[in-house]
Amino acid sequence: MNSPARMSGVLVPVVTPFGSELSPNAAQLIRQCRWLLSHNVGLAVFGTNSEANSLSVDEKILLLDELVAAGIDVSRLMPGTGCCALSDTIRLTAHAVKLGCAGTLMLPPFYYKDVSDEGLYRSYSEVIERVADERMQIYLYHIPPIAQVGISIELVDRLVKAYPQTIAGIKDSSGDWDNTSALLERQWDDFQVFAGSESFLLQNMQGGGAGCISATANINPAAIYRLYAGWQSAAAATMQQELDEIRELLQRYPMISALKAVIAFYSAEPGWDRLRPPLEELPEEQKLSLMKQLHIRGFTMPGLREATAA
Repeated sequence: MNSPARMSGVLVPVVTPFGSELSPNAAQLIRQCRWLLSHNVGLAVFGTNSEANSLSVDEKILLLDELVAAGIDVSRLMPGTGCCALSDTIRLTAHAVKLGCAGTLMLPPFYYKDVSDEGLYRSYSEVIERVADERMQIYLYHIPPIAQVGISIELVDRLVKAYPQTIAGIKDSSGDWDNTSALLERQWDDFQVFAGSESFLLQNMQGGGAGCISATANINPAAIYRLYAGWQSAAAATMQQELDEIRELLQRYPMISALKAVIAFYSAEPGWDRLRPPLEELPEEQKLSLMKQLHIRGFTMPGLREATAA
């Protein structure tokens, strides 16, 4: 049996807009996703920067249904479906597969620490066996700085060998290029390695990687895609340096708060900067400083105001 087509390119862990009562704003999310798609990136909704673990499974299912009903292309959707509870992961993954999403980005169960590779293998295996759908494409999500439960290369190897049609790739958000490089060196058949930041995009493409899934693609999608598409060009190093400047600026602040503040400013929709507790908005002084530094660098978000007003 041939595997379904596997994803590559630049994907965005789309930030989730909230209304005044802190409920997810589906209409606002749809408009934002359409703007992102217009810049040639895919949508990794319910990622870390989506405040995914501040959303219930019911909320995620409702948002996913709203996106699909609005005509968002399922071939460009890779929703995050990894939860601490096995039953939640199974339910959300099965729903995403039923809708036709091209893949799911799956955290390991992360509440209990110091778990073994055997325990993690059983968790992924249970999801695969219980969803039991040949269309399912799982992209493992390795983010030990946040989850504190990592996915070892030995575990990846075991999963790929056991489920070659289902384990489609990995997002490596370790921040450790040596780990990403080691994944690339394994050269598993049709296995896609995504860098967790555009800071590693050029290196990842040069090493045979699939692209990146990056927080800052929420605000800088066109420039990141330009490097992905032109990584073999003479200008690639310069493009990487320009991306790094924006990334380094955003990393001076809490990332999700900063991304939402930037979208609120460039869309002229102040409500965009709401976060669910325990996360907080940027203080006004930090917002002003961030916008000033972006302006100095000539940063823009073309078409965003028109898209969010539609």
